[in-house]
Amino acid sequence: MKNIPIPSREEDFTADPAELFFDLSFVFAFSRLVFHLVHHPTLEGFGEFVLLFSLIWMAWSNFTWSANAVAGNSRFVRAIFLVATAISLPMGASLQAPFGEGSIVFAVTISAILVLPIVTGATLLVDDEVQASNRRYLVFTLLGVVLVLAGGFTDDGWQTGFWIAAIAWLIFNTLDGGGGDWLVRPGHFAERHGLIVIVALGEVIVAIGAPAAAALSEGGGFDGSLVAAMTASGVLVGTLWWSYFDRPLPALEHRHGELAEATERSRFARDVYTYSHYLIVGAILVAAAALEEIMLHPGDPLPSAFRWMLFLGISGYLVGVFVAIIRAYSSLAVERLVAVAALAALIGLSGSLDGLWLLIAVDVLLVIILAIEHYRVEIAHKLISTSAKPSPGDSSN
Repeated sequence: MKNIPIPSREEDFTADPAELFFDLSFVFAFSRLVFHLVHHPTLEGFGEFVLLFSLIWMAWSNFTWSANAVAGNSRFVRAIFLVATAISLPMGASLQAPFGEGSIVFAVTISAILVLPIVTGATLLVDDEVQASNRRYLVFTLLGVVLVLAGGFTDDGWQTGFWIAAIAWLIFNTLDGGGGDWLVRPGHFAERHGLIVIVALGEVIVAIGAPAAAALSEGGGFDGSLVAAMTASGVLVGTLWWSYFDRPLPALEHRHGELAEATERSRFARDVYTYSHYLIVGAILVAAAALEEIMLHPGDPLPSAFRWMLFLGISGYLVGVFVAIIRAYSSLAVERLVAVAALAALIGLSGSLDGLWLLIAVDVLLVIILAIEHYRVEIAHKLISTSAKPSPGDSSN
């Protein structure tokens, strides 16, 4: 193990291809979660989605923290990522029936993905303080894994109860771990979470295109409403991309890099990335389920359950970014709250509106809100720049 490079605390790096390959395996899992929502558009189905996504997010997040602390380009670490990628395939497949025939497979595979990265850290980390934090986190995670496995081998209410308890315990573990000493590299954290957002947005693209492809294979062809709905959905995905990658992501990375103390960096990473991005990525998948339903019946009024999925998906995404910005800069992205309120009103009044026209209305709303936010931020930057320039008569210049 002596030849494995452990970067210094000050050294940042980009994500290794093995990490990107690992992320791609979650495309399958995300698609099964969207499938679950589309076919179970009830409060119970939504609760099951939250439960399953929470466990998956915890597993993915553990790998991100581990790879951030240990250089991911060694053969040993790459091998760990490839093993986890292989395990994630049956994990994704088990989501077809996670509360039935697939429960044991899901529990075993998600437990393995939860533990593997922390064991990797325990094996490779050489910093004594970081190693102590990692060992404590590992012990607490193992207790959570016991609850996950117990749920996989039980039925009905017991299964749900064990998994809710596991999530609660794992969340407590992240709260406890936030006060520890960790190796945290801002650039890598920003890149990894940006990539998983891209993966989730890619699932939206699949949800948009799959119904159209099915219509063609059945000889139905493209009609005008379907083409228009696909185009409007593409505009929606573009606005979501823009609202995260244009300013927030680089701004969050910049703020993270300004923090000097290890504890401050770790708490920032936990709050802004592990917590806020949980909401951002989960919300994208909820929106994907609503968009898939619109693609199936673009000329019909969108059923109430899917209208509120569309609201929860888009508003959850906006709120996730809003919370991250507050945590980073103590600044309110007011336009995003206005968008949430306007979207709630639109959804509440759109019961008889065809899915296509509802989608177009949402696009118009988001484009207007983002334009207003853009100009407000631009004006604020100009004012700051102007005030920072010395006056012509300033003798100190």
